[in-house]
Amino acid sequence: MTTIALHVNRRAVELSAEPRTSLADFVRDRLDLTGTHLGCEHGVCGACTVLLDGVPARSCITYAVACEGADVTTIEGLDEDEVTTELRAAFTREHALQCGYCTPGMLVAARDLVLRLPDADERRIRVGLSGNLCRCTGYVGIVRAVQSVIEARRARNIAPQADAGRTHLGPAGSGRATSTRDEPRRATQASAPASESAAPGRIPDFTPATVLDQRFTLPHPPAKVFAMFDDIAAIAACLPGVSLTAPPKPERVVGLIRVRLGPIAAAFEGAARVERDPATLSGRIVGIGTDQRSHSATQGEIRYRLVPLEGGAATAVELSIGYTLTGMLAQFGRPGLVRDLARRLIAEFAGNLDRHMSGASPEQAAELSFWSIASDVLRARLARMFGRVFTGKGGAE
Repeated sequence: MTTIALHVNRRAVELSAEPRTSLADFVRDRLDLTGTHLGCEHGVCGACTVLLDGVPARSCITYAVACEGADVTTIEGLDEDEVTTELRAAFTREHALQCGYCTPGMLVAARDLVLRLPDADERRIRVGLSGNLCRCTGYVGIVRAVQSVIEARRARNIAPQADAGRTHLGPAGSGRATSTRDEPRRATQASAPASESAAPGRIPDFTPATVLDQRFTLPHPPAKVFAMFDDIAAIAACLPGVSLTAPPKPERVVGLIRVRLGPIAAAFEGAARVERDPATLSGRIVGIGTDQRSHSATQGEIRYRLVPLEGGAATAVELSIGYTLTGMLAQFGRPGLVRDLARRLIAEFAGNLDRHMSGASPEQAAELSFWSIASDVLRARLARMFGRVFTGKGGAE
């Protein structure tokens, strides 16, 4: 076994692997990044394409040990990438996917074309995508999707990048420095504390994969509620499973949220930034976090707006919650269940908020137990279902 130290999706990773292990097997089996697909395993079909030091590479024929010190980006690491976001929307619009098996590698290759081609020339796009095979679509929708993104970006005066930012000739990854002067830098990166990698210096904007709208009321004036939302430590104390790990600042809040889903326990370490607009009594919280144990990552955005009720004596809090979850825990993110869980969590948060503003202590749980919440949700669903059975459709007698 050989210990490999590299960066995967901007996170320092140091794990052991056999010398024969491919990069594709390494990211799938050791990091649970299963968005990288294996097809031919001969470097022909392109389903396994990832970015190696920013350059598209076939991960099925690249040995993981050969990537020592490299920066690897899988499809999961492109969740917040501007070009990939545009391509995803275009693939949907142009019906550029069916079974979706080739899509991760196709998006990585298409991103490279969008960055470097000067115009949306169909022939050059087809040549550029010729290393990515699709058995479903016939490629017409894929080509149109890539064309539309290139045309839109060039119309916005976004110039192509010469060679898509490549600075070295040779195979992907061959531009990495191998001299001894880089060893201290690599050692520092490999030994960086988990909290540093989980709490990046810049909290990026992103496009959420799922958005939920929620609303609750508080028997307090909007000005008082808005002032409460400015007390980050107090707000954190009202959220189940949340704790701060450093003194909060508006531009950067560092913390931890503990989650338990049956036998699975996760602790998402991360950071967030807070934006507020007193003129409209609204604000936004954008955060990012990772769980080292499950190799899962999440990005979240909460937008809130306060609406006066009862002549200003009460407040309606309108929330828009957006999130993207990748890794092992993503398999539990079924929209219907998540929506019901969000309702329960918001109810707990609202209750804690009301108690805090009324002078009582919030009832904060040490960790967010999805099992107990899911049990309540299941009971509520069963009650609704049997209610429809015994009272007729819509609950009417």
